[in-house]
Amino acid sequence: MMEMDSLPNGNSTIPTTIIPTTTPSTALSSKLTQLTESLKLEHQFLRVPFEHYKKTIRTNHRAVEKEVSSVISVVNDAADSDISNDDAVQHLTSLVSRLQGLKRKLEEGSRTENLQAQRCRARIDHLESADAENLSEWNNMRMKRILVDYMLRMSYYDTGLKLAESSDMLDLVDIDVFLESKRVIDALQKREVAPALAWCADNKSRLKKSKSKFEFQLRLQEYVELVRAEDHLRAITYARKYLAPWAATHMKEMQRVFAIVAFKSNPECAVYKVFFEPKQWDYLVEQFKQEFCRLYGMTLEPLLNIFLQAGLSALKTPYPLLIDLLLACNCSSTHPHTRMCAHACTLSCLIHYKLWWQSASNNKKLEKMSLSLASLIQCVIFCASKAHKKLRK
Repeated sequence: MMEMDSLPNGNSTIPTTIIPTTTPSTALSSKLTQLTESLKLEHQFLRVPFEHYKKTIRTNHRAVEKEVSSVISVVNDAADSDISNDDAVQHLTSLVSRLQGLKRKLEEGSRTENLQAQRCRARIDHLESADAENLSEWNNMRMKRILVDYMLRMSYYDTGLKLAESSDMLDLVDIDVFLESKRVIDALQKREVAPALAWCADNKSRLKKSKSKFEFQLRLQEYVELVRAEDHLRAITYARKYLAPWAATHMKEMQRVFAIVAFKSNPECAVYKVFFEPKQWDYLVEQFKQEFCRLYGMTLEPLLNIFLQAGLSALKTPYPLLIDLLLACNCSSTHPHTRMCAHACTLSCLIHYKLWWQSASNNKKLEKMSLSLASLIQCVIFCASKAHKKLRK
């Protein structure tokens, strides 16, 4: 019989399982590492209010320069001309009124700048408040910020505002920035380009620097609408005034679009028919969203989609097919939830209903539930079919 070796104290060796223990210092170090990596993802969190702050300063500066230049010009003209005392008094009274109006604008602009500077300060303080002790609470707040960002991008403005107010984080989200984009998006959906052109004029230098085609596409669409209305004379005049300056960089597009004058508003040729399709307005809306995000340093995709996809990719799961399905669930551009992860859609809907449910009547609740459940089921079926096709490929 084989004997077991004895230890110095005479006891036989007994196989033991060594259980690793985690010391408090190791756990703290792990949390600090996690916190450091988390803070690296907060680039948009700081850049958006800073870009908005810079834009407000530039706008106020341009307004002051324009008004002061105009006042000085009027004063010089009055000094050089031989006018009576009554006319001089009238001129001075007019100038005083203009300067008082300028003062009110400056005061309002100063208040806006102070609020935006306060918002930048609040976000810096929020990042500095993150430490290993309150990491769970800080991550919970970040999750709410990401949800508000998602809701604002998906045009759930009221729901996003309610969540921000209930969580006391209005300074940590960009509601006013997205409301600025909402005005342009609503106008484009009504087939109006004036607000979008005004936005392009306000950001002309930055759009030019990024070689944006958005203003050209707006002018092109306005020209197409004139042709659709069969107002060919105005269309030609409009093209000479607003499209001709783009000839050096967009000659091919201009040659194609100028040819539609020879057709009616419903040409049979596919090359020209595409200009009159309603989806051109949807394309302008999507293009504006992209330009708007680039201007403020935002990600083109909602943060919720990015975090979900990254988390699902890194998640160790015994169901890899499910992960592939979730990552492949992107809706087409014609679907109400454009290129949206199915989980993100479901999560946003649940939060939307939780906030909306408290104020709705019973009849509205039943009606909303039936419509939304049908829409959600349709979305899930659509996403599943898209994912299945992608996986088969």
